[in-house]
Amino acid sequence: MRGLSRASLVEVEERFNSVAGSADLGALSDELFAIADLLDREHGLRRALSDPARPAEQKAGVLRSLLQGKVGEAALATAEAAVSARWSRTGDLADVLERLGVVAAAAEAESQRRLDDVEDEIFRFGRIVAANPDLRRALADASAPEEGKRALLRSLLEGKVAPTSLRLITQLVVHPRGRSLEAGLEEVGRLVAQQRQRLVAVVRSAVELTDAQKQRLTAWLRASYGRDVHLNVEVDKRVLGGFSVRIGDEIIDTTIVGRIEEVRRRLAG
Repeated sequence: MRGLSRASLVEVEERFNSVAGSADLGALSDELFAIADLLDREHGLRRALSDPARPAEQKAGVLRSLLQGKVGEAALATAEAAVSARWSRTGDLADVLERLGVVAAAAEAESQRRLDDVEDEIFRFGRIVAANPDLRRALADASAPEEGKRALLRSLLEGKVAPTSLRLITQLVVHPRGRSLEAGLEEVGRLVAQQRQRLVAVVRSAVELTDAQKQRLTAWLRASYGRDVHLNVEVDKRVLGGFSVRIGDEIIDTTIVGRIEEVRRRLAG
């Protein structure tokens, strides 16, 4: 989000933080997702509730009349703050509610000491989807019924991943909101990592790293970036020794393949 929306996001986050502490975080997450989905479906409602020319109190009143008794007070207060704010584009209103739904889910996982599990499971699910084109097509099929996708995800993941992971993956699959599944998983992984203000490092290696190697790499990255770092390790047989680390747009490449490519670039230059 940029400009006006960035400032409004801070305001809504402050309201969310003030009400989320006493809420059932799992229910709050589901309710914020449901409100975002409602605004995505009802274009006229979204335009009306994001119209900067309308008084904030009027927009909040309309929202409360629609949702009171259907969602908890924490979700309603957060949504009222969102419609009372000003946004650079109408889509940002639903975006911020979905974003805070992810934050609520991550906070629930952290309270259950399962935040690391959720980060790992979202990353691994992305790798599974990438390696299974049939599964990816089934999950991305816009004509497939929502309940069929939910049932497929339950059959694949229920009891095998944290409930928070299943909640977040299901939201992305059933309500992609114009994103590819891969992009959605990456975005959610970043938001989950931010729950403890950590960077996410994607490590590609020809072999699985040992726990000792992961600890040394994590310590080195923490010292280099001045922040905690969560490792997502991807085993890639195409790596011919060494490893590469991607943090955001920055890549640290110690692989033989990377060195060969660097030599080729220099020769071509």
